[in-house]
Amino acid sequence: MSEPIRILNLFTIMNRGGAETMVMNYYRNIDRSRVQFDFLVHRKERGAYDDEIERLGGRIYRMPSIRPGGFKIYQHALKKFFDEHPEYQILHSHMSELGYFAFREAKSRGIKCTICHAHNAPHFKDETVVEKAKDIMRWRFKHKIRPYTDHMFICGMDAGKWLFGRRNRKNFVMMNNAVDAQKYAWNEKRAQMLRREWDLDGGFVICNVGRFNAQKNHTMIIDIFNAVHAQRPDSVLLLVGNGDLEDRIRAKVDDLGLTDSVRFLGVRSDVNDILLASDVFLFPSLYEGLPVTLVEAQSSGIKCVISDAVPEDCLITKNIDVVPLEAGIEKWADAVLEYADGYRRKNTYDKIVKAGFDVKENAKWLEEFYINEYNS
Repeated sequence: MSEPIRILNLFTIMNRGGAETMVMNYYRNIDRSRVQFDFLVHRKERGAYDDEIERLGGRIYRMPSIRPGGFKIYQHALKKFFDEHPEYQILHSHMSELGYFAFREAKSRGIKCTICHAHNAPHFKDETVVEKAKDIMRWRFKHKIRPYTDHMFICGMDAGKWLFGRRNRKNFVMMNNAVDAQKYAWNEKRAQMLRREWDLDGGFVICNVGRFNAQKNHTMIIDIFNAVHAQRPDSVLLLVGNGDLEDRIRAKVDDLGLTDSVRFLGVRSDVNDILLASDVFLFPSLYEGLPVTLVEAQSSGIKCVISDAVPEDCLITKNIDVVPLEAGIEKWADAVLEYADGYRRKNTYDKIVKAGFDVKENAKWLEEFYINEYNS
């Protein structure tokens, strides 16, 4: 093969979200002399990973956003794109049901392989009118995309059943949300150095990594931390990420008088170090598919306190305590405080590899999958 085959990945924007981070993990470890990744994104602004994508040889194409009232504009842009780029024979969509328009256009042109990837298992409780309207569209398009999908990739069974339906379970292809396990492995000396450097030495450090949106349940994170802080004034909360609800959460932190104990770290490229420097990973999400951040956390050996809305597929190690969302703030705080006086943190590298969540072997599998599809 003189030139690598080029895979067109569909995303909204290449920021540091879970699906984006997972794909970048694979991209860094795949043999790019055989398989190269390109990206069709739906935002004008550059994403956090754009510079790295271009350094690795990837191309980024920008499309209009997909929204009601703009479908015709988007479909016209798709036709123009595929007219100009007939080289793509494999589309891998990470946009859930919104990949429908691209898949339909691709199949009308005889493109041989479409992969729809289920990354989440949303629930639809306690939503606004606007959110409920969006959900109606989601339900419509998740059924419409199925006939145009050649391969149904999933990160976990719940995500697959939501997007593709239970009756399609036999067609699911599990693609693990793999990480560079060695990069996250527990290193006590480095952890101590980081805590000194970041002025965390001697404190009880809790962290969360996730976008500031309703799903990640930051309001509850702050309530839990408030209860923990009342008993352990030396506790510190590290929040990694950004999003629409960040200002609201900052205001809540101020109102509770926790400003000096909660650090908003923004989008970070050193999540591995933040996990090393922390004592507990707090994750009371309202729903998940199989979150990359939880795989990263378990790879670091940190104790994780998570909600019962997180699928059991995520339980790779024994470092996880599951607490019902309805258990109440005090019970959540008690679960976190179990580790306030320390614990023996172990290297979980071998367990992550054995469970199939190290990216190196997974990248080889994906590479062969693409090549076989291209040559079929």
